[in-house]
Amino acid sequence: MLIIDCPWCGKRPEIEFRYGGEAHIARPADPSALSDEEWAEFLYNRTNPKGLHAERWRHIHGCGRYFNAVRDTVSDFFVVTYKAGEQRPENLGPDVDGASIGGDK
Repeated sequence: MLIIDCPWCGKRPEIEFRYGGEAHIARPADPSALSDEEWAEFLYNRTNPKGLHAERWRHIHGCGRYFNAVRDTVSDFFVVTYKAGEQRPENLGPDVDGASIGGDK
């Protein structure tokens, strides 16, 4: 069983949490100004890396809050969790492709 460290409640079993998608996706300022292709890009296209990935999670059977986590998609290991709205931690080490999670891919 995975153990996830909620920034507010502490370490809990994975069954208390739900995945909320990729973290740090900014909503367009004026969605009505986007073309259908741009809107579809925002809604549906996300990265799917092999290695470290920043994700949103919700502690549904606890505090109910959203938070972000950096998880290794190969091992399912949660490298770090942090509150929503905070910057993604820098220099967490190389992912499997040799790039750092702190940099833009």
